[in-house]
Amino acid sequence: MKSVCVYCGSRTGNDPTHRALAQELGTIMGQRGILLVYGGGRFGLMGVVADAVLAAGGDVEGVIPEALHASEVSHDRVGTLHIVGSMSERKAKMFALADGFVALPGGTGTLDEVIDILTWRQLNFHTKPLVLVDQTYWTPFIDLMSHTDDQGFGHGDSSTLYSVVNKAAGAIPTLEAAPPGATTAPIESL
Repeated sequence: MKSVCVYCGSRTGNDPTHRALAQELGTIMGQRGILLVYGGGRFGLMGVVADAVLAAGGDVEGVIPEALHASEVSHDRVGTLHIVGSMSERKAKMFALADGFVALPGGTGTLDEVIDILTWRQLNFHTKPLVLVDQTYWTPFIDLMSHTDDQGFGHGDSSTLYSVVNKAAGAIPTLEAAPPGATTAPIESL
C-alpha cells in the first residue's frame, strides 16, 4: 500500500474513541510512509487523521469541491490539495489516487463514499480493498448490507466486498493482506 483513501466524518462524533481511532490510523500511516488521500477538510475526524499523518512525517493529498474550499473548510497544511467541481469528481479523484480504502465512523458523506466504493466493486469496476474500522459503529451498516442480500437484492454475499477490524492498527495489515487488484473500468465513466 503506497496510498490509502480514508473516508471519515467532518465532525468528531459523540464517542471519544472515534477521535482516537483517527489519530492512531493517521500516526500509523505517517510512520509507514503511506500517503493519505482524503476529503481535504480541516474539521472533524478528517482533520484529526490528516494532522496525525503530518505530525508523524507523512504526506497528505486532499480532494475538495470548490464550494467547500471557498467557504474555508479545506486543510491549509496538506501537501497537495486538489480542488474539483463536484462531489462526484471528488469521489472519482480520491478513487484514482488510492490503492485501498479505510472507512472510519462518519455521517452521510462517509456512507455515500463507502456505498459507491462497494457498488463499483460489486460491479467489477475495481478490486481495491475496503476496510471498515470500528465494528460497533458499522454494525447497523453491516446488518443493512446483509438485509439486502437476504431480501434478494444483493449480488451474492456483500460481506465479501469489505473487511472489518475493530482497531486502527488492523486496518493497514488487512488492506495489505487483500489480493492485489486493479481497476478494470475507469470510474470517471460511471
